[in-house]
Amino acid sequence: MSQEALADKADLDRTYISGVERGVRNITLDSLEQIILALGIDFQSFFNRVLKEINALHHQ
Repeated sequence: MSQEALADKADLDRTYISGVERGVRNITLDSLEQIILALGIDFQSFFNRVLKEINALHHQ
């Protein structure tokens, strides 16, 4: 999904999505919730994926 499509679905600005993706913007819990809902996944699935990514980075 493009940044623009995600921004539209999440009702956020594309530049905000870009900044979060690049790590130059801090994300609020409200914005994170909007993004998770826009992706059509549940919170547990989202955070399980985040934990898998973190664990993979630590085992490289």
